[in-house]
Amino acid sequence: MEVILAEYLGFCYGVKRAIKIARENASPDGKSCTLGPIIHNPQMVERLKREGVGAVDRLEEMPEGTIIIRSHGVGPNIYAEADKRGLDVIDATCPHVKKAQLSAKELVDDGYSVVIIGEKKHPEVRSIFEWSDHKAEIVETEEEADMLGPCAKLGIVCQTTFSSSRFRQIVMHLMEKSRDVRILRTICTATDQRQAAAMDLAKRVDMMLVIGGKNSANTTRLAQLCANHCLTYHIETAAELRDEWFDKIKKIGITAGASTPDWIIKEVYKKCQNRA
Repeated sequence: MEVILAEYLGFCYGVKRAIKIARENASPDGKSCTLGPIIHNPQMVERLKREGVGAVDRLEEMPEGTIIIRSHGVGPNIYAEADKRGLDVIDATCPHVKKAQLSAKELVDDGYSVVIIGEKKHPEVRSIFEWSDHKAEIVETEEEADMLGPCAKLGIVCQTTFSSSRFRQIVMHLMEKSRDVRILRTICTATDQRQAAAMDLAKRVDMMLVIGGKNSANTTRLAQLCANHCLTYHIETAAELRDEWFDKIKKIGITAGASTPDWIIKEVYKKCQNRA
């Protein structure tokens, strides 16, 4: 049995940067916390907790200390509220997310009706929405795009981890809404690379293992893309592997979301290799 790793997988630049920032600001006295999970990987969040970086859901839970803005970003109101409370703010927002946030603000300031293509409940999308001064429409499907009315000027931004192909399909529907359309394609390069590499590998193997948090949008999307080409399992750790999955399998492909730590990928790879 052959085990093949995707050309691009695991931590992206934004996640590596966020983890580095969190570790540099760790505090054993519990006075350093991220606002929400810094990335969508429960195992990494738990490891950071042991290293002195906790997590809170609301600023009210931090009477003092350092609040770390997670990689998904937050709206401008959070910065203002943290300052009002006298908290030290460390910004670990992914630079690509920051670009999407500021792009939405720029479009609104320039008089465009803004559409954010992405998942309505995803924290990154919510942060981009807040930077649009709560004026943007969030669209996740072609059907939702069709429901929008015409406008004089239309500006489009996108969740950084959204599917490139779905982005193009939705944009095609939105192009009919205005004669003045400005598209700021804010999908990051790492997302494009991981999706393309995963699909390429899925076409050449009998089974794909997609490693990453079940709460990770980009990992879930990788699993969906791979499932179009071969048998696919989305797992968080090597402990989820099942013996029966490997019956009659000659080639296994492995990929991982942008928030999946190297040590988890290595554990899965090693366990698969031991079966070969």
